[in-house]
Amino acid sequence: MKNAKIPCISELSLHRPEVVRWQERMQLLEPYSDTIVVLPCSMKKPYSQSKSHTLFKKYTKGLQEVILTSPFGICPREMEKTYPIQSYDASTTGDWSDEEIKMTGKCIKNYAKDHKVIAHVTGGYRQACEEYLDNVVYTCDDGSTRSRESLDNLKAEVKKADKVAHNKHKIHDLRSIARYQFNTKKADALITEDTQTRGRFNTQIIQDKQQVAILHFETGLYTLNLKGGEVLKDNHINRVFINFDLQSNTLFTPGIDAADKEIIPNDEVVIIRDEKVVGVGKAMMSGEELVEATKGVGVKIRHQIK
Repeated sequence: MKNAKIPCISELSLHRPEVVRWQERMQLLEPYSDTIVVLPCSMKKPYSQSKSHTLFKKYTKGLQEVILTSPFGICPREMEKTYPIQSYDASTTGDWSDEEIKMTGKCIKNYAKDHKVIAHVTGGYRQACEEYLDNVVYTCDDGSTRSRESLDNLKAEVKKADKVAHNKHKIHDLRSIARYQFNTKKADALITEDTQTRGRFNTQIIQDKQQVAILHFETGLYTLNLKGGEVLKDNHINRVFINFDLQSNTLFTPGIDAADKEIIPNDEVVIIRDEKVVGVGKAMMSGEELVEATKGVGVKIRHQIK
């Protein structure tokens, strides 16, 4: 099922639940390089497929890229294929209101902290950086991010920075997605240092020759295998407790004894009985509703112990 487009055509979009949740969870993410390159968003999603970002990426390899965008605030490059950032429609003129500048400025300030920033931006994007960041070098003096002069400036500044090899930040990128999806840094445990990946469309996450999860191309999010459920159990993430044997691929709410309150609808969850993982699947309700509801589907089970 394809993700529905999220229209973001007014300042009211700044308060959409998807936007608020995105901004809150971005606070869990960290750059992988000492220098950050800040870029403007594009109409095309994911950004890297746009003409402008195809051009930018020729110069920014080895450094953490962060895209500024309204209403979501920021999007680290590794998150650009993740729902909902890959499914929103908004103007990209760069003419931002005071509220948009304030919101975006706070987001990039929180993410960048004391890192050096190379800001390859103009208009409202640049204004947000100027008002909220200190350690910044600006590379667009002629008002165009795609001019030869601006790109030469970007190239020169990137050359001065310490870069990181792709294989060194691959684990970081996978962990960023896990942190966002499960809303905790403890989700790093899903991606160990020896994690391997397979597949070009959907990406298999492999540890010790066992599949832990699949990173889906369509959503940019993980679905878990039973081994991934063990990780959630051990780290007290998205647990659902029952006291009976599973008999079908559906777990109804009357059979649920307890559940972590942090669970929200569509979260990946682990089902536990007698301290053992018996299944993994997708929650249909919040954690509190899973316990309090007297009828309805609580979890759609994907994998279970036979």
